[in-house]
Amino acid sequence: MTAHRRIALASSVIGAVVVALDGTVLTMAQPALQRDLHASFAEVQWTSTGYLIAVASLLVFAGRLGDRYGHQRLFAIGVLGFGAVSAGIGFASGVGWVIGLRVLQGVFGALLQPATLGMLRAAFPPDRLGMPIALRTSAIGVAAAAGPLVGGVLVTHLGWRAVFFLNVVPALVLGVLALLVRTPGPRRSPAAGHRRLDLPGAALLALTLACLVHTLVDVPEHGWSAPAVLGLLTAAGAGFVLVRHERRTADPLLPPGMLGSGVVGAALGILVAASAAMFGTLFVASFVLQDELGMDPLRTGLTALPGGVAMVLGAPSAAVLLRRYGARRTTVVALLLLALGVLVLFRASGTETFGGGFLLLGAGFGTVMVTATAVVVRHAAAESAGVAGGLQQTAMNVGPVLGVATAATLAAVTDGLRMSLPVLAGIALVGVLAALKLPDPGDLRATPAGSLRHHGGSEA
Repeated sequence: MTAHRRIALASSVIGAVVVALDGTVLTMAQPALQRDLHASFAEVQWTSTGYLIAVASLLVFAGRLGDRYGHQRLFAIGVLGFGAVSAGIGFASGVGWVIGLRVLQGVFGALLQPATLGMLRAAFPPDRLGMPIALRTSAIGVAAAAGPLVGGVLVTHLGWRAVFFLNVVPALVLGVLALLVRTPGPRRSPAAGHRRLDLPGAALLALTLACLVHTLVDVPEHGWSAPAVLGLLTAAGAGFVLVRHERRTADPLLPPGMLGSGVVGAALGILVAASAAMFGTLFVASFVLQDELGMDPLRTGLTALPGGVAMVLGAPSAAVLLRRYGARRTTVVALLLLALGVLVLFRASGTETFGGGFLLLGAGFGTVMVTATAVVVRHAAAESAGVAGGLQQTAMNVGPVLGVATAATLAAVTDGLRMSLPVLAGIALVGVLAALKLPDPGDLRATPAGSLRHHGGSEA
């Protein structure tokens, strides 16, 4: 592996870990933050909701900025800003400052996340992306598994502010390295630098996603009240206007060749379905283990640990299976494993059965992450890799919100949270239908579709 590929891989992996670790450790800090700053429960929830809305609504536009100005540059700005705002939150004197700074942190997180995939697409040939993405997925799995433990230790011994100071040093080091060590980028067509940024399209997409995410976050607590319906109608209306605008503009935010073949759209749908099933199930299982079976948080985490281990160890194997059997067959099997894991947890009663369900859940989800992400990134032209990364990250942000909202909504009209698990398994199985559109092994080794090349793309 060449030096610039090693740098791109290391930056992508560590950058993704910083963001993933920030999200998981925060959950352990919120109760202490609430007590220290005398905040209401709703205010504490907005420290997560504000970040989520900001990052989800800006990911695709941030990816386009990376395509235009360079993924490494956007990565440096994003990671340095993320670290600086983390330090600011650590010094915040009131919950209002925390909420505002978390929204700003979401803006920098949006700049950072698509760039981690854009750098990989620029550094590796399309048919060699599986293993780098697998390593990135494994690292995210480690961060997700370690986050609650790290957060618990920091909050117990140093207070909630230490959770945010944790980001500062790695962000500073990554940002400085990204600014000082330049790596080759993708070749661009002469016309690429003259295209305009689609600001109206970016605003419409941000409005669509912000309304959608806010509605899904709000529904579990307030139900399908008038504000929730209004939010969905606003999202639908803005989405309709966005589609019409993108079809008419000369320089659309979303390259038509990227979604026109249906392969990328199918992969994004799979990511939404799989992450909804995964995180909705984790949400349900945490309450079942603690409220029904009386486990404490530590034992709950240990019971779920096989899922994290399966995700970490299974992702590299998924890259090998992807090259050998293709995205279609590998993803179908992975989604079936994911759905089976959900159903095992639905029927589980003992620790061993729960552990087996989590094992299937992690193995299936980790594999889907690798295969579907590889399809999204490799089917984008090199100069649209940032948009592809933004779409992938958007799917991975919307899916968990959808899954938790589905579980919480169903719990309100059924006999308990556990009854939502068959529906979540059904969501995973819906992804199987989309997986049938994914490429065979021969298609995976082929170059990106010609419909993408006329937009100026070239091989990395």
